[in-house]
Amino acid sequence: MKTQLMWTSAAKSHVGRVRRVNEDAYLERPQLGDYGLWVVADGMGGHTAGDVASRMIVDELAKLESGAQGHDLVSLVQQTLQRVNQQLRDRASHEQQRRSMGSTVAVLLTHGQRGWCLWAGDSRIYGLRYGQFRQLTRDHSHVQTLLDRGLISAAEARDHPWSNVITRAVGSQANLELEQRSFQLVPGDIYLLCSDGLSKLLADADMAAILSHSNSPNAVHTLIDRALEQGADDNVTAIVVSVHSVDALDVTGNTIPLEGLSERLRQLRQ
Repeated sequence: MKTQLMWTSAAKSHVGRVRRVNEDAYLERPQLGDYGLWVVADGMGGHTAGDVASRMIVDELAKLESGAQGHDLVSLVQQTLQRVNQQLRDRASHEQQRRSMGSTVAVLLTHGQRGWCLWAGDSRIYGLRYGQFRQLTRDHSHVQTLLDRGLISAAEARDHPWSNVITRAVGSQANLELEQRSFQLVPGDIYLLCSDGLSKLLADADMAAILSHSNSPNAVHTLIDRALEQGADDNVTAIVVSVHSVDALDVTGNTIPLEGLSERLRQLRQ
């Protein structure tokens, strides 16, 4: 018999120490029917462009319902992002005098024993399993291209002057190219979604240590605080998702008493 899984999460966004406008946006829906859905979007194009783009992505994905077309929420997310891509291009053309208007996006979906990542740009999703921390997404950026070709080292990539040049984003091209990967979920998994305002400031080892020793709400606050301590010259957004076995609810039988579920979920988040 397969282990039933559930998930809890926490999220936070901060404008940072330098910027006046937060162009990041996020969505946290751990209980979307049988699914979990989390999104981080990092807008580009400046005020009245970047913040509008990221918010449009989140607002449209927030409208999704798990039963809209069967249970294929992955396809619904893809279709929604394609639609937003065209809406942003139309809006940039007519309202912004062809000014650039777009946003990165990183989406995590969970259902049953499966997880999916969908992304465009350099907002990232990481996974922590059995003490091993790894990046599940691959940046769509000029620096990543240089890394892939062996022209720069990982150390050089962190401080590269072209680190903000991304090669894919929602709204940047006529045909949005989303990258996707799927994987098995395991009880104890922890996933981190974040904008580059976090990943460019904190080393992998630091993020892993924070996730390993904190529950989701504490981890999110600590991650943001550490970025602020480092100067946070960009907006900073983080979502931490923890995967649990239903057995962790400590109930008997094959069902979960509805009257006790909310309280048990609250306890798991603490």
